[in-house]
Amino acid sequence: MSAQVVSGQTAAAELRQSLAAKVREIQAKAPGFQPALTIVQVGGHEKPYCHSLSRTITESELLNKLCALNDDPGVHGIIVQMPLDCQSPIDSHLITNAVVPQKDVDGLGLVNQGQVATHVSGDGFVPCTPAGCLHLIRLCRSDLSGLNAVVIGRSKIVGTPVAELLKWQNATVTVVHSKTNDLAGHVKRADILVVAMGRPELVQGDWIKPGAIVIDCGINAIPDASKKSGQRLVGDVQFEAASQRAAFITPVPGGVGPMTVAYLMNNTFVAAKRAWEKSVMSNWSLRYLPLNPEDKVPSDIDIARSQTAKDISILADEIGLVSSEVDLYGKKKAKISLDVLKRLKDRQNGNYVVVAGVTPTNLGEGKSTTTVGLAQALGSQSKKNVFACIRQPSQGPMFGMKGGAAGGGYSQVIPMEEFNLHLTGDNHAVTAANNLLAAQIDTRMFHEQTQTPKALFDRLVPRKGGKRVFCDHQLRRLERLGINKTDPDDLDESERDRFAVLDIDPDTITWQRVIDTNDRMLRKITVGQSATEAGKGGKTRDTHFDISVGSEIMAILALTSGLQDMKDRFARIVVASDKSGNPVTADDLGVVGALAVLMKDTVRPNLLQTLEGTPAFVHAGPFANIAHGNSSILADQIALKLVGKSGFVVTEAGFGADIGMEKFMNIKCRTSGLSPNAVVLVATIRALKMHGGGPDVTASGPIPEVYSTENLPLVEQGFSNLKKQIENARKFGVPVVVAINVFHFDSQSELDLVKRLSLENGAFDAVECRHFALGGKGAADLAEAVDRACKSPSEFKFLYDLDLPIDEKIAIIAKEIYGADGIVLLDEAKTKLERYTRQGFGNLPICMAKTHRSLTGDEKLKGAPTGFTITIRDIRASVGAGFLYPLVGTISTMPGLPTRPIFFDIDIDAVTGEISGLS
Repeated sequence: MSAQVVSGQTAAAELRQSLAAKVREIQAKAPGFQPALTIVQVGGHEKPYCHSLSRTITESELLNKLCALNDDPGVHGIIVQMPLDCQSPIDSHLITNAVVPQKDVDGLGLVNQGQVATHVSGDGFVPCTPAGCLHLIRLCRSDLSGLNAVVIGRSKIVGTPVAELLKWQNATVTVVHSKTNDLAGHVKRADILVVAMGRPELVQGDWIKPGAIVIDCGINAIPDASKKSGQRLVGDVQFEAASQRAAFITPVPGGVGPMTVAYLMNNTFVAAKRAWEKSVMSNWSLRYLPLNPEDKVPSDIDIARSQTAKDISILADEIGLVSSEVDLYGKKKAKISLDVLKRLKDRQNGNYVVVAGVTPTNLGEGKSTTTVGLAQALGSQSKKNVFACIRQPSQGPMFGMKGGAAGGGYSQVIPMEEFNLHLTGDNHAVTAANNLLAAQIDTRMFHEQTQTPKALFDRLVPRKGGKRVFCDHQLRRLERLGINKTDPDDLDESERDRFAVLDIDPDTITWQRVIDTNDRMLRKITVGQSATEAGKGGKTRDTHFDISVGSEIMAILALTSGLQDMKDRFARIVVASDKSGNPVTADDLGVVGALAVLMKDTVRPNLLQTLEGTPAFVHAGPFANIAHGNSSILADQIALKLVGKSGFVVTEAGFGADIGMEKFMNIKCRTSGLSPNAVVLVATIRALKMHGGGPDVTASGPIPEVYSTENLPLVEQGFSNLKKQIENARKFGVPVVVAINVFHFDSQSELDLVKRLSLENGAFDAVECRHFALGGKGAADLAEAVDRACKSPSEFKFLYDLDLPIDEKIAIIAKEIYGADGIVLLDEAKTKLERYTRQGFGNLPICMAKTHRSLTGDEKLKGAPTGFTITIRDIRASVGAGFLYPLVGTISTMPGLPTRPIFFDIDIDAVTGEISGLS
């Protein structure tokens, strides 16, 4: 008999044609799709698809190179050319295993080898030559069950993996090698023979079992005087003799070699296809964490500690992030790269839901808890892709009176301790950046007061090597001054003076130092009293501290679109006016680059998880009664891309809908270009009773009986506040779902009354919620109502036109949102209004700094008062953030500690490290 020659070239060509068709199919949906293979070689010559590295490269340098390629989303497959032609010794196994399994298209890493050995399907690959061998064998015979297969060779490249593949095809496999006795005897029993020894014509023809399938992986050069090269290529099998006995045999060359290349292409395509599918996948494969609610709800921290959170790297993978986009901060939190927005730029956004509430009372209404509970319900109950986006809490209220902001009960973000404390250090960076700018303001004034303009210029633009050079921010200052010169020595005396002297008017300074602690004693301070300053011609001045989260730096973080935009916003920060009335900016002070360096990591959102394992972004924390009170635009944008078209992003707006939601709509949405699909308004029966005239309560005092017994008239009277907030949300053209946060002492009649009144006054739906006690299951009805609301028509619109005068925009908010008759501008506010209009800032949106405890400027007035006016005592400009903020009444920008602050109960076990007392 004569064997049929199995052409690897033909089979490889067919596989390549099939791959080309698959690539074209995907490219029809994603034109930019192109599988990318990178070959890393040491000591070789540069050629297509190769990274040729110097022979002097060290092991650590090569590992770093592979790590960079692992993280590069544009590289789908990586192979390392062996042997490594290095001057210094390098562990080749270490290098092979450094390639992540998802890009190890050679299939030689331990993970991929292990998957082959255990027949476990993962996201790795079968080694190319063994895969090619099996492909050729299956062309000869489709069913290998019960056949005797003999593999000669035990390398990890061919012998061992091909033996495992044949085993899982139900063949009976024998692996023989150079130490095996009676090699010929084993071969004679083989129905399938795979040879990979690297020894020319080792297997003799008469060893072959008649009718066998012979796959020859060897390629050896032997002397041949008839060839021009003086040698010819042969395999490990005596081809001519074996062909007389075998049924099928592969030639050398032209057998297995082309299949190895074809499967390398196949694996690279599969890797690229997986990456593409991950980028467009519509449904996450999310593993939800089970909850076991107790009848009596334990403390928040006990609940948080009872849950075993997923490693954040696992969650990141579940929601479609790639490793290069995730920077781990321990095992339970991570920062996410803004590169996600580039990778998913073509993916349609999901549904955008903002959670607001009634005017809050001292006991809180559970708005953060509702945000988290709704996200848990949309995930675990409705099986939707969902993100919760919430603010990072301030250390001030955390240790003061309010406590943490991770949610509550069985609707929390975990780990609670890390969420409520330092997290990834963003708030500290905000504080440092803010205070660096504050230090530079006073320092620059001191130096201008204590030296001549010429001496000042010489120090600002010193000679180095006999030459002066302007730095970048100085060139920008010259441009703003209209001085069209770039050589410092070309400036005349007048131009040098104008450039060097900022001439800040101390009475106009609006930039204050900040601290992330409630410290009432810093509400007014005097700086510059030291003899080293005041005694040398400097001047003292009165100033004060603000809370860090109320700073413009924090507002910029929440509103920025990236690091360059952040730098641009820093440059526009107006800290004061000069004595001629012109604005003085952070760029004039030369501090912009340094601010950006301090803030460089803060722009990336922080990824955590809820108690049920759904993802949560915790990013930025601007106060809602001072700044705009919403988490970052970047977190929302990334989340909207990750959840996809049918998913949901639930973001919280601080305090009542008259403050946080109004600023969300008019400032955040205006800046981001996003618009919400629905508003969730959180209310409690207890809060409505307080707004209806019920007695005041405090968190530490006893709760009057009226709040735990049925009182329908009081609820109906207090509904006026919820009615006004429903009206406020509808002014923006968005459907409103009322979420009634239920307490065990609420009567069904009271709940039914609120639902009826809500529907009668324009709510899309009104739903009872028990997520505090039950987690996502307790918000299942709310999730269903929100889903329906997002499908209903929405005609989003802003409340006012930016081109209106400043006072008119303020008046529109006061009248439309608060229900006031009008506004009263005090003298300081009038002065600032005129100044900001003259300086060109009149077209900025308005961020009202007002008490959050009333629709009015008087926190004692509850419900929905009428017949009042809003008094504006001052107006400040956050030009970098992009808004003006009027101060209503006596609003404080630095909270104070109570007589008994929460930190009385906070402690840490010195042995176990366990924190207690957080709330």
